[in-house]
Amino acid sequence: MNKLFHTDKQISGLDISLTGVKIMSINPQKKTVSGYGSIDLDPSKVQESLDKGTSYLGDNIKSLISSNLIGKLPSDHVVLGLPTSRTFSRTLTLPADAKGNLKEAIEIEADQYIPIPIGLLYTDYAVIEQTKEFITVLMSAVPKTLADGCIEAIESTGLQVIMAEPGISAVARILESAEDGHLPTVIIDVGPAGTDIAVLDGSIRVTGGVNIGGNTFTLSIAKKLGVALESAHQMKVLNGLNAGSRQEKIQAALKPNLDRIVNETRKVIRYYNERITDDKKIEQILVVGDGSNMPGIGDFFTNELIMPARVANPWQQLNFGSLPQPARQFRTRYITVAGLASVNPSEVWK
Repeated sequence: MNKLFHTDKQISGLDISLTGVKIMSINPQKKTVSGYGSIDLDPSKVQESLDKGTSYLGDNIKSLISSNLIGKLPSDHVVLGLPTSRTFSRTLTLPADAKGNLKEAIEIEADQYIPIPIGLLYTDYAVIEQTKEFITVLMSAVPKTLADGCIEAIESTGLQVIMAEPGISAVARILESAEDGHLPTVIIDVGPAGTDIAVLDGSIRVTGGVNIGGNTFTLSIAKKLGVALESAHQMKVLNGLNAGSRQEKIQAALKPNLDRIVNETRKVIRYYNERITDDKKIEQILVVGDGSNMPGIGDFFTNELIMPARVANPWQQLNFGSLPQPARQFRTRYITVAGLASVNPSEVWK
């Protein structure tokens, strides 16, 4: 007999960004990957697809599943990861008596700091702490046009979206189980075109970001050193910030970009310390994402932020079984989608 809501179906993760789409399915009991793949996209065409409803995004998701998938998907159910830079997540502290009228109280608070009218957003929230005097609420919001555009493209392929969340929340899910993420932690997620920053303390408490990513690093090296993009990419992934004959020139090329990431990270930490808690100390910085494979980046953040920082390596939690694993230099791109694929069905069907 079929269950009414198909809660027995295994869920896959589907991560959408302007630069690409990743998909992965993980058996929750065995932690075994049953299928995964990725496809690179043209950012301008993705944006056009979301704004004007063109078929570009849906067509490429179909191509990913039909031609770029390693292994197989166990069902048509997917959890959608939305670009963190286009979403808004904040922890709000409200009087305890606001709980009876929580939705309205949160909308009033959100209207004060989200630069988009509340009527153009999908919002969701969860109470994460409660005392006699106060309640602490985690709120997330996403523009309706973004969510609707992504869901429409996905469902045009025959897949069914059963849940959506900011990509940084999926990253946090992986780090909590594999990288001492139960400690108050700063996450620096360096993607191809942007860097997302968040404080993880039981849940994502505050987020920020800058439009600087791994591709920006490559372009800066190419321009500063006068080399082709391919050579600049090789310098980035082979030399990076490590000591060597080219260290000084590469560091000079990257410093303005890295300084902006550091400054935004300081703002996020300051918000957490001043607005959310004054009795907890952030214990570590975990660097993830495509740009985290640059040698020396963990040491750089350790020195600049005076806090232990390292590149996260959660892959020991995953077993690819008989499937060929992603090449080492590409594994970092799958951390978000692995987090999406690790959603507990109870989070969806409760």
